[in-house]
Amino acid sequence: MNQTVSLSAPAKVNLFLRVLRRRSDGFHELETLFQAIDYCDDVLIELNDLGQISLEVTGLEVGPVKENLAYRAASAYREAAGLHEGIHVSLAKHIPAGAGLGGGSSDAAAVLRGLDYLTESLLDSESLSKIASNIGSDVPFFLSDSTTAIARGRGEILEPIQALPGHTLLLVLPPVHVSTRDAYGMLGRSSDDYEHHTSPGLVSARGGWDTVISSAHNDFEVTIADLYPEVRCSLGALRQKGYPLVLLSGSGGACFAITRNGGDVESDAHELTEELGWPCLVTRTLESYQLITPMSAKP
Repeated sequence: MNQTVSLSAPAKVNLFLRVLRRRSDGFHELETLFQAIDYCDDVLIELNDLGQISLEVTGLEVGPVKENLAYRAASAYREAAGLHEGIHVSLAKHIPAGAGLGGGSSDAAAVLRGLDYLTESLLDSESLSKIASNIGSDVPFFLSDSTTAIARGRGEILEPIQALPGHTLLLVLPPVHVSTRDAYGMLGRSSDDYEHHTSPGLVSARGGWDTVISSAHNDFEVTIADLYPEVRCSLGALRQKGYPLVLLSGSGGACFAITRNGGDVESDAHELTEELGWPCLVTRTLESYQLITPMSAKP
Protein backbone atom coordinates (compact mmCIF):
# COMPACT_ATOMS: atom_id res chain seq x y z
CA MET A 1 0.00 0.00 0.00
CA ASN A 2 1.40 3.43 -0.98
CA GLN A 3 1.88 5.88 1.89
CA THR A 4 2.12 9.45 0.55
CA VAL A 5 0.51 11.30 -2.33
CA SER A 6 0.43 14.90 -3.54
CA LEU A 7 -2.54 16.44 -5.32
CA SER A 8 -3.68 19.72 -6.84
CA ALA A 9 -7.14 20.95 -5.86
CA PRO A 10 -8.35 23.36 -8.58
CA ALA A 11 -10.90 26.11 -8.12
CA LYS A 12 -13.99 26.50 -10.30
CA VAL A 13 -16.09 29.29 -11.71
CA ASN A 14 -19.75 29.16 -12.63
CA LEU A 15 -20.35 30.18 -16.24
CA PHE A 16 -24.08 29.98 -15.62
CA LEU A 17 -26.05 29.76 -12.37
CA ARG A 18 -29.79 29.75 -11.93
CA VAL A 19 -31.46 29.12 -8.56
CA LEU A 20 -34.86 27.53 -9.06
CA ARG A 21 -36.55 26.94 -5.72
CA ARG A 22 -36.07 26.07 -2.07
CA ARG A 23 -36.52 22.35 -1.42
CA SER A 24 -38.22 20.67 1.52
CA ASP A 25 -34.80 19.56 2.85
CA GLY A 26 -33.63 23.19 3.08
CA PHE A 27 -31.34 23.03 0.05
CA HIS A 28 -32.04 24.88 -3.19
CA GLU A 29 -32.66 23.37 -6.61
CA LEU A 30 -30.30 24.89 -9.16
CA GLU A 31 -28.88 24.65 -12.64
CA THR A 32 -25.28 25.60 -13.21
CA LEU A 33 -22.30 25.20 -15.52
CA PHE A 34 -19.09 24.39 -13.66
CA GLN A 35 -15.70 25.18 -15.18
CA ALA A 36 -12.44 24.19 -13.46
CA ILE A 37 -9.62 26.73 -13.55
CA ASP A 38 -5.86 26.61 -13.05
CA TYR A 39 -5.88 28.18 -9.59
CA CYS A 40 -5.20 25.50 -7.02
CA ASP A 41 -4.66 24.54 -3.42
CA ASP A 42 -1.95 21.94 -2.81
CA VAL A 43 -2.80 18.84 -0.81
CA LEU A 44 -0.40 16.26 0.63
CA ILE A 45 -1.86 13.10 2.20
CA GLU A 46 0.09 10.61 4.28
CA LEU A 47 -0.99 7.35 5.90
CA ASN A 48 0.78 6.71 9.21
CA ASP A 49 0.73 4.52 12.32
CA LEU A 50 -0.70 7.14 14.69
CA GLY A 51 -4.28 5.97 14.33
CA GLN A 52 -5.84 9.43 14.10
CA ILE A 53 -6.61 12.21 11.64
CA SER A 54 -4.60 15.42 11.60
CA LEU A 55 -4.72 18.49 9.36
CA GLU A 56 -1.94 21.04 8.95
CA VAL A 57 -2.80 24.23 7.04
CA THR A 58 -0.46 26.86 5.65
CA GLY A 59 -1.37 29.96 3.69
CA LEU A 60 -4.84 31.43 3.97
CA GLU A 61 -6.98 31.06 7.10
CA VAL A 62 -9.57 28.27 6.97
CA GLY A 63 -11.17 28.26 10.43
CA PRO A 64 -11.52 25.38 12.93
CA VAL A 65 -9.77 22.18 11.82
CA LYS A 66 -12.65 19.80 12.47
CA GLU A 67 -15.02 21.97 10.42
CA ASN A 68 -12.66 21.95 7.44
CA LEU A 69 -14.02 19.96 4.51
CA ALA A 70 -10.67 18.26 3.91
CA TYR A 71 -10.69 16.99 7.50
CA ARG A 72 -14.30 15.88 7.17
CA ALA A 73 -13.47 14.02 3.96
CA ALA A 74 -10.59 12.18 5.62
CA SER A 75 -12.77 11.28 8.59
CA ALA A 76 -15.65 10.04 6.42
CA TYR A 77 -13.35 7.96 4.21
CA ARG A 78 -11.54 6.41 7.17
CA GLU A 79 -14.81 5.41 8.81
CA ALA A 80 -16.42 4.06 5.62
CA ALA A 81 -13.32 2.09 4.63
CA GLY A 82 -12.61 0.78 8.13
CA LEU A 83 -9.04 2.09 8.04
CA HIS A 84 -6.86 1.54 11.10
CA GLU A 85 -4.05 3.76 9.81
CA GLY A 86 -3.88 7.39 10.75
CA ILE A 87 -4.24 10.10 8.10
CA HIS A 88 -2.24 13.31 7.98
CA VAL A 89 -3.31 16.01 5.53
CA SER A 90 -1.08 18.99 4.72
CA LEU A 91 -3.03 21.74 2.98
CA ALA A 92 -1.35 24.71 1.32
CA LYS A 93 -4.29 27.08 1.03
CA HIS A 94 -4.29 29.56 -1.86
CA ILE A 95 -8.00 29.70 -2.78
CA PRO A 96 -9.87 32.02 -0.40
CA ALA A 97 -12.91 30.78 1.48
CA GLY A 98 -16.27 32.45 0.90
CA ALA A 99 -15.30 33.44 -2.64
CA GLY A 100 -17.60 31.20 -4.69
CA LEU A 101 -14.62 29.30 -6.11
CA GLY A 102 -15.26 25.96 -4.41
CA GLY A 103 -11.86 25.77 -2.74
CA GLY A 104 -13.02 23.85 0.32
CA SER A 105 -15.02 21.42 -1.80
CA SER A 106 -12.05 20.87 -4.09
CA ASP A 107 -9.82 20.17 -1.09
CA ALA A 108 -12.32 17.57 0.14
CA ALA A 109 -12.44 15.89 -3.27
CA ALA A 110 -8.64 15.85 -3.42
CA VAL A 111 -8.52 14.08 -0.06
CA LEU A 112 -11.03 11.49 -1.27
CA ARG A 113 -9.06 10.96 -4.49
CA GLY A 114 -5.81 10.68 -2.60
CA LEU A 115 -7.12 8.21 -0.05
CA ASP A 116 -8.73 6.16 -2.81
CA TYR A 117 -5.29 5.95 -4.46
CA LEU A 118 -3.37 5.26 -1.26
CA THR A 119 -5.72 2.48 -0.14
CA GLU A 120 -5.96 0.97 -3.63
CA SER A 121 -9.68 1.74 -3.90
CA LEU A 122 -11.08 0.18 -0.74
CA LEU A 123 -14.37 1.94 -1.53
CA ASP A 124 -16.30 1.64 -4.78
CA SER A 125 -17.19 4.70 -6.86
CA GLU A 126 -20.77 4.77 -5.54
CA SER A 127 -19.56 4.94 -1.94
CA LEU A 128 -17.08 7.70 -2.81
CA SER A 129 -19.80 9.68 -4.57
CA LYS A 130 -22.09 9.35 -1.57
CA ILE A 131 -19.40 10.66 0.77
CA ALA A 132 -18.71 13.55 -1.61
CA SER A 133 -22.38 14.52 -1.82
CA ASN A 134 -22.77 14.38 1.97
CA ILE A 135 -19.80 16.70 2.50
CA GLY A 136 -20.89 19.44 0.10
CA SER A 137 -22.85 20.15 -3.06
CA ASP A 138 -19.78 21.07 -5.15
CA VAL A 139 -17.63 18.13 -4.05
CA PRO A 140 -19.00 15.64 -6.63
CA PHE A 141 -17.89 17.93 -9.48
CA PHE A 142 -14.32 18.07 -8.19
CA LEU A 143 -14.34 14.31 -7.59
CA SER A 144 -15.33 13.69 -11.21
CA ASP A 145 -12.83 13.65 -14.06
CA SER A 146 -14.60 16.49 -15.87
CA THR A 147 -13.31 20.03 -16.09
CA THR A 148 -16.61 21.26 -17.56
CA ALA A 149 -19.97 19.95 -16.38
CA ILE A 150 -23.63 20.84 -16.09
CA ALA A 151 -24.96 20.36 -12.56
CA ARG A 152 -28.51 20.11 -11.30
CA GLY A 153 -30.25 19.22 -8.06
CA ARG A 154 -28.33 21.02 -5.33
CA GLY A 155 -25.23 20.70 -7.54
CA GLU A 156 -24.54 17.01 -7.06
CA ILE A 157 -26.32 15.69 -10.18
CA LEU A 158 -23.67 16.00 -12.88
CA GLU A 159 -23.78 15.88 -16.65
CA PRO A 160 -20.18 16.00 -17.91
CA ILE A 161 -19.84 17.69 -21.29
CA GLN A 162 -16.98 18.12 -23.72
CA ALA A 163 -14.39 20.39 -22.17
CA LEU A 164 -14.38 23.94 -23.46
CA PRO A 165 -11.08 24.95 -25.11
CA GLY A 166 -8.67 26.48 -22.62
CA HIS A 167 -9.12 30.23 -22.33
CA THR A 168 -7.36 32.99 -20.40
CA LEU A 169 -9.34 34.18 -17.40
CA LEU A 170 -8.86 37.21 -15.18
CA LEU A 171 -9.87 36.55 -11.58
CA VAL A 172 -10.59 39.34 -9.08
CA LEU A 173 -10.66 38.56 -5.36
CA PRO A 174 -12.38 41.32 -3.36
CA PRO A 175 -11.78 41.15 0.42
CA VAL A 176 -15.21 39.81 1.36
CA HIS A 177 -16.40 36.48 2.76
CA VAL A 178 -19.85 35.57 1.49
CA SER A 179 -21.80 32.93 3.41
CA THR A 180 -23.37 30.57 0.88
CA ARG A 181 -26.28 29.90 3.24
CA ASP A 182 -26.95 33.62 3.68
CA ALA A 183 -26.65 34.26 -0.05
CA TYR A 184 -29.34 31.71 -0.83
CA GLY A 185 -31.53 33.17 1.90
CA MET A 186 -31.25 36.64 0.40
CA LEU A 187 -32.54 35.40 -2.95
CA GLY A 188 -35.86 34.62 -1.30
CA ARG A 189 -36.73 31.60 -3.42
CA SER A 190 -39.78 29.61 -2.28
CA SER A 191 -40.97 26.10 -3.07
CA ASP A 192 -43.34 27.58 -5.67
CA ASP A 193 -40.67 29.22 -7.85
CA TYR A 194 -39.79 26.16 -9.91
CA GLU A 195 -40.09 26.29 -13.71
CA HIS A 196 -40.08 22.97 -15.57
CA HIS A 197 -37.70 23.66 -18.44
CA THR A 198 -33.98 23.56 -19.05
CA SER A 199 -32.37 26.98 -19.06
CA PRO A 200 -31.04 28.19 -22.43
CA GLY A 201 -27.73 28.84 -20.69
CA LEU A 202 -27.26 25.12 -20.18
CA VAL A 203 -28.29 24.26 -23.72
CA SER A 204 -25.64 26.71 -24.95
CA ALA A 205 -22.93 24.95 -22.94
CA ARG A 206 -22.47 22.43 -25.73
CA GLY A 207 -21.93 25.09 -28.36
CA GLY A 208 -18.51 26.44 -27.40
CA TRP A 209 -17.35 29.73 -25.94
CA ASP A 210 -19.40 32.03 -28.16
CA THR A 211 -22.72 30.55 -27.05
CA VAL A 212 -21.60 30.21 -23.44
CA ILE A 213 -20.62 33.88 -23.33
CA SER A 214 -23.89 35.02 -24.89
CA SER A 215 -25.95 33.05 -22.33
CA ALA A 216 -23.84 33.61 -19.21
CA HIS A 217 -25.83 34.55 -16.11
CA ASN A 218 -25.67 34.34 -12.31
CA ASP A 219 -28.80 34.79 -10.19
CA PHE A 220 -26.69 35.91 -7.22
CA GLU A 221 -24.89 38.75 -8.97
CA VAL A 222 -27.31 41.65 -8.41
CA THR A 223 -27.99 40.72 -4.78
CA ILE A 224 -24.33 40.22 -3.83
CA ALA A 225 -23.17 43.33 -5.72
CA ASP A 226 -25.79 45.39 -3.88
CA LEU A 227 -24.70 44.01 -0.51
CA TYR A 228 -20.93 44.23 -1.00
CA PRO A 229 -19.53 47.44 -2.55
CA GLU A 230 -16.22 45.67 -3.19
CA VAL A 231 -17.97 43.17 -5.45
CA ARG A 232 -19.82 45.93 -7.27
CA CYS A 233 -16.55 47.82 -7.83
CA SER A 234 -14.80 44.67 -9.07
CA LEU A 235 -17.52 43.87 -11.60
CA GLY A 236 -17.61 47.48 -12.76
CA ALA A 237 -13.84 47.68 -13.21
CA LEU A 238 -13.80 44.48 -15.25
CA ARG A 239 -16.67 45.66 -17.45
CA GLN A 240 -14.90 48.93 -18.15
CA LYS A 241 -12.14 46.86 -19.77
CA GLY A 242 -14.66 45.63 -22.34
CA TYR A 243 -14.16 41.91 -21.80
CA PRO A 244 -16.58 39.57 -23.60
CA LEU A 245 -17.79 38.03 -20.33
CA VAL A 246 -17.75 39.40 -16.78
CA LEU A 247 -19.54 37.50 -14.03
CA LEU A 248 -19.73 36.73 -10.33
CA SER A 249 -18.63 33.18 -9.49
CA GLY A 250 -21.02 31.08 -7.41
CA SER A 251 -22.46 33.09 -4.54
CA GLY A 252 -19.40 35.35 -4.59
CA GLY A 253 -17.50 37.32 -3.88
CA ALA A 254 -14.88 36.38 -6.54
CA CYS A 255 -15.49 37.93 -9.96
CA PHE A 256 -13.98 36.87 -13.25
CA ALA A 257 -13.66 37.85 -16.88
CA ILE A 258 -13.14 35.76 -19.98
CA THR A 259 -10.62 37.87 -21.88
CA ARG A 260 -10.03 38.70 -25.51
CA ASN A 261 -7.43 36.76 -27.43
CA GLY A 262 -4.27 38.78 -27.90
CA GLY A 263 -4.95 41.30 -25.14
CA ASP A 264 -2.34 42.30 -22.57
CA VAL A 265 -4.06 40.56 -19.67
CA GLU A 266 -1.06 40.72 -17.33
CA SER A 267 -1.00 44.50 -17.71
CA ASP A 268 -4.75 44.67 -17.06
CA ALA A 269 -4.35 42.56 -13.93
CA HIS A 270 -1.64 44.88 -12.62
CA GLU A 271 -3.72 47.98 -13.35
CA LEU A 272 -6.81 46.51 -11.68
CA THR A 273 -4.83 45.45 -8.61
CA GLU A 274 -3.55 49.02 -8.28
CA GLU A 275 -6.99 50.52 -8.91
CA LEU A 276 -9.03 48.24 -6.66
CA GLY A 277 -6.52 47.48 -3.94
CA TRP A 278 -7.08 43.71 -3.89
CA PRO A 279 -5.70 40.77 -5.89
CA CYS A 280 -6.37 40.37 -9.61
CA LEU A 281 -4.88 37.18 -11.04
CA VAL A 282 -4.38 35.82 -14.53
CA THR A 283 -5.18 32.13 -14.93
CA ARG A 284 -6.77 29.76 -17.44
CA THR A 285 -9.70 27.46 -17.73
CA LEU A 286 -8.73 23.80 -17.65
CA GLU A 287 -9.38 21.24 -20.36
CA SER A 288 -7.89 18.41 -18.31
CA TYR A 289 -5.70 17.94 -15.27
CA GLN A 290 -3.45 15.40 -13.65
CA LEU A 291 -4.35 15.54 -9.99
CA ILE A 292 -2.32 12.78 -8.34
CA THR A 293 1.45 12.64 -7.86
CA PRO A 294 2.73 9.59 -5.91
CA MET A 295 5.64 10.36 -3.59
CA SER A 296 8.38 8.21 -2.11
CA ALA A 297 7.78 7.09 1.43
CA LYS A 298 9.79 8.86 4.11
CA PRO A 299 12.84 6.90 5.28
